[in-house]
This record gives sequence, structure tokens and C-alpha cells, in this order.
Amino acid sequence: MNVHLRIGDNRTFSLKQAVLLYQEGSRAFATLHEVKIRPDQAPYLCAGQSVTTGFLETLAKGLGASMGAEVLPEHVLARTPELIAWWSRAQPRLMFFGDGNADAKKLNGRMYSQPALVFMIHGCELFVRALTEDCRPAGDTHLKNAPYWNTDSTGRVCLGSMRIPKEVRVGSLSSWEKAYFASEFTHPSGAVRLTTHSGGFLGLWSNLAGRKHFPVKFLADSKQTLQEFIEREGEG
Repeated sequence: MNVHLRIGDNRTFSLKQAVLLYQEGSRAFATLHEVKIRPDQAPYLCAGQSVTTGFLETLAKGLGASMGAEVLPEHVLARTPELIAWWSRAQPRLMFFGDGNADAKKLNGRMYSQPALVFMIHGCELFVRALTEDCRPAGDTHLKNAPYWNTDSTGRVCLGSMRIPKEVRVGSLSSWEKAYFASEFTHPSGAVRLTTHSGGFLGLWSNLAGRKHFPVKFLADSKQTLQEFIEREGEG
């Protein structure tokens, strides 16, 4: 019996090896086995051998986990095969609000000053936090909740109408920022305090049109440092 897997129309994969994982409590080890194919019979496994780090590296590359070398600019804060985090200076940005709320609709399509921000892509998800100072944060810098709808207590963004860039690399980070602010802020996402402003989210942005600087005193505490933000999501 021949064992093949076809993905699309151009490639056919043959069964060559198998990895067996053994576990007892928190301890585990794996063995690698050659697969023998016999005509008109079920395939069988040959004797196993210990899995090496070299094999795991080759397997990771084959599964698309390899990452090409990139020169990291000053605004990139962390980079692994699973995530990339960077910060963006305080600046004015065009914002769009969903028209499901009459008060939000009045704010739509205007320029607003923004605080400095920390963005992170983990897997296919986008996270965002805010900074009180317009400078590169350190690992022990305390972060604030991003003052935006569609963002939950962990900083995870509900992507909604956002057109996600196809690539996750240093050269595409500005495209992720533009895509984020080109989408509509439509609704609160879970129980998260977005601002300390007495008028809440809508009160904050209603008072910001035309102002040159974002009042960071209205940012709500995330109770996280940059290190905690990156490590928690990196483990999730």
C-alpha cells in the first residue's frame, strides 16, 4: 500500500518517517522511526532512534517555522519565529468609527492625536498597548491599555474589517499600523477599562479632535510591563 498526501495540484508527499512521543507525567521523550512501504500491505515502522536537535531544526524549517535574517531597526522591541513587537511614536492619525452608534458616527473620519503605542503580532493575532512617554520602552516599562474599541484586556485586537497584510516581517510593520487605523472602531471588547476619562471612550475622543497632543493622564493602567506583555503572549 502506498501512502501519499497531496496538497494542491503541484506536490505529492510520501510517508517516510514517524515520530513517537512517550510521556509520563511532566517527563517526555521522542523516537524517530523509518517507515517501510510494502506492496499491497500496511506500512510498518522500523526500530526507533532518539530524536536529535538537528532533526527538529530540519522539521521546523519544513513546517515553515524558519525565519530569514533581518536587520532590526530601533523601533523593533522583540523578534522570535512566533512574534514580533515594535513601538510607534505619538502622532496624529485618521480614525474611523462604526456607524452603529450615533455618537461615534459624529467622530468618524477625523484626525486625532495618538499616544505612543506598542504593537505585537503573535501568530495571526495583533495586540496593542499604549505608552505614557514618547520614547523606546525598556523591559520594565509599565504599559497602559490602548484607548481603542475592538481591544480586550490582554491587548488583543478584534480584527473586524481590518485588511491584514500578507506578511509578518520588519518591512511590513508600517502596513500593519496603517491597516489597524484604516479599520473601524466599532465596539467595546470585553470588560476592559479603555480610559480614565470621566466621559469614557466617547467622551475622550470627542474632546481630542484638533488637539496637538494626546493627554496621557487619561490612559488606564494595564498592570503589565513590556516584558510581561511579550512573555505572556509568547507563551500563549
